[in-house]
Amino acid sequence: MGALDEGHYHSEIENEVNLELGFEVQPETVAIKDAVKVLLQGLGEDINREGIKKTPFRVAKALREGARGYKQKVNDIVHGALFPEAGLEGGSGQAGGVGGLVIVRDLDLFSYCESCLLPFQVKCHVGYVPSGQRVVGLSKLSRVADIFAKRLQSPQRLADEICAALQHGIKPTGVAVVLQCSHIHFPNFETAFLNSTPQGWVKILVTSGSGVFEDEKADVWTDFLSLLKFRGISIESAHPMLSDQSWCPSQSFGRLGQANSAMTNAVLSILKSLGEDTSREELVGTPSRFVKWFMNFSNSNLEMKLSGFVRNRIDTRSHSGQVGSFKDGICSELNLSFWSQCEHHLLPFQGVVHIGYYSLDGLNPVGRALLQSVVHFYGFKLQVQERLTRQIAETVSSLLGEDIIVVVEANHTCMISRGIEKFGSNTATFAVLGRFSTDPAARAKFLQSLPDSCSAGK
Repeated sequence: MGALDEGHYHSEIENEVNLELGFEVQPETVAIKDAVKVLLQGLGEDINREGIKKTPFRVAKALREGARGYKQKVNDIVHGALFPEAGLEGGSGQAGGVGGLVIVRDLDLFSYCESCLLPFQVKCHVGYVPSGQRVVGLSKLSRVADIFAKRLQSPQRLADEICAALQHGIKPTGVAVVLQCSHIHFPNFETAFLNSTPQGWVKILVTSGSGVFEDEKADVWTDFLSLLKFRGISIESAHPMLSDQSWCPSQSFGRLGQANSAMTNAVLSILKSLGEDTSREELVGTPSRFVKWFMNFSNSNLEMKLSGFVRNRIDTRSHSGQVGSFKDGICSELNLSFWSQCEHHLLPFQGVVHIGYYSLDGLNPVGRALLQSVVHFYGFKLQVQERLTRQIAETVSSLLGEDIIVVVEANHTCMISRGIEKFGSNTATFAVLGRFSTDPAARAKFLQSLPDSCSAGK
């Protein structure tokens, strides 16, 4: 690197640092950071602990990135992006310009659920029929959709707002919007132990139409949905929703009771800092629901509880049909589900755990249920995936012997909700103890037994 190049490189780094420092002292950022500290203290965490010392700033940065749509305007995007394009003004038929259907499919978006403040994923499909001899730049459809996604939302309102904004901004003959939304279904600490096959995701499909798309039985809807069928969308499942309140798993919490007032006020402060009207009807119960979910990760002494549980269950001999035994004595327990909370961004991650061990008779001496409980105990904390993997391996080694291999596969919502937007990515970590750490053939044998596709995804 030459002297000039090196100077330019260091100048860019300095500019990035200055921008981040400027962001950190902005009033909205400071308010969110202070609120996050209250939430962490409510969990019993030490806010000066090395792993979470910078968490308040990281959370503030992610939330403001995820809510930037409040400060953006559709007209600023659409204005200047309308282009003249002639079409068939008379006669029969349709052309790709005026009168023809234009569709942009498979736009990956994310939004924050207004009921619980957890992010949800969106696959967005937008179509419109141009009029007035004008079409809009295709990238603008994506950018308009993203404006409304980057706000606290529900699926149906998100679809309606995208549709209305495009109808007003482009003034076409009609607009159609189809959203496929996926919301993580996060069980609470108690129910996770009772349900061996919990639901991982809640999915919903919503539509919205204006102009020629207002009539859901119109032929133009058939054309639109038929084109989407090539993307695996069932025409029969697409219908406008009257209410999507129940789609958020937090709505099943029932009566919330009295939440920690300091933590509830902290969430209210976050909502205000993002630009929301906290008196809006849909947000009235949001702080309490968020606090109730968040308290699943309170810093209780789970190791002591786990020790007692192990003593009570150590004589269990039951095992699942998913145990696989080999001639060399390697056995496995696959697809143990887990949920956890990233301590860096306070965003959920979930997936599956695979455990390998040696057994002469091919039997699991402690039972699959106990191993699942070990996974849950370490999952329900503020975590990082690497530490979670190590903790599971160390504890399981005390139950099944020192020769252990653990693989954790997970989807992290922080990968989509803080500006990175890596949809569908998956993280794998593994820990090896005893013979698995010194025997490559044993590791390879176990790894080859893992499912081809990780059930950590949707």
